[in-house]
Amino acid sequence: MSDISADRMARVDMLSEALPFMRRYAGETIVIKYGGHAMGDQDLADDFARDIVLLKQIGAFPIVVHGGGPQIGDMLKRLQIKSDFVDGLRVTGADTVEVVEMVLSGGINKGIVAAINRAGGRAIGLSGKDANLIRARKLGHKTRNSDSNIEKIIDLGFVGKPEEVNGQVLAELARTGVTPVIAPVGFDAAGNTYNINADTAAGAVASAVKAKRLLMLTDVAGVLDAEGKRIEEIAADTARRMINEGIIKGGMIPKIETCLEAVAEDVEAAVILDGRVPHAILLEIFTERGDGTLIRPGREAQADPSKLKR
Repeated sequence: MSDISADRMARVDMLSEALPFMRRYAGETIVIKYGGHAMGDQDLADDFARDIVLLKQIGAFPIVVHGGGPQIGDMLKRLQIKSDFVDGLRVTGADTVEVVEMVLSGGINKGIVAAINRAGGRAIGLSGKDANLIRARKLGHKTRNSDSNIEKIIDLGFVGKPEEVNGQVLAELARTGVTPVIAPVGFDAAGNTYNINADTAAGAVASAVKAKRLLMLTDVAGVLDAEGKRIEEIAADTARRMINEGIIKGGMIPKIETCLEAVAEDVEAAVILDGRVPHAILLEIFTERGDGTLIRPGREAQADPSKLKR
């Protein structure tokens, strides 16, 4: 067999492997949290846009929720606005939240929308303030003094947590064939604007629409075990145990907690995967072994691989 024929057969095999998964996700909602290195690399950004369009073409309903921390930081520096962090959370005063909204709902959001549209899709940019999409409440953050071990509440300013997501708006967009791209900015009954962590916003959106999958693009290969190897699948109770034992630590903890909240709210499964890998979404959705760590509800003994395998 010639090299050309072998290459063609490899492509046919790949398409054949993907077919059952295309059928599985047709008509299903997939929420993707987009951020990290994947947003800063133009080639990866173009791959991401094409992946979103392909999901739409097979009949899935993708919803994108994006971050933008580095871009916010750059703009604050240009405007000479001081920005402090507490346990990785940006303290967001009245002047800072205006910049946050401008950056997230402006340049970043519209750039992602434009990329998806250039790739052949039909995307529309939204913030949580559009159509009452994300109602939020002020987030009170607890921190513990390492010397006295005394816990206290830190005022982070206009940092919020989703209280209610209007899933009906997203369902209506699904019927029109449009892909929503959501900036994680919310509001409260008094009209205050809140900066919301993109992971948290994506989890709340996935719960509101009862998504088939919540995909969390990160800058790591997935959840790692005690030996540093990627775990392909993990049940919720095992993930909690690994947090308690210190195996899952640092910035991975809030991501895992977001996934656990989502699967507890009827999201079938959540996946943490490496956004630095080209076409990471397609590798996760359309291959048997996936490309990240799949987190499912329940206990290991309750696993139903026939239902939850990629």
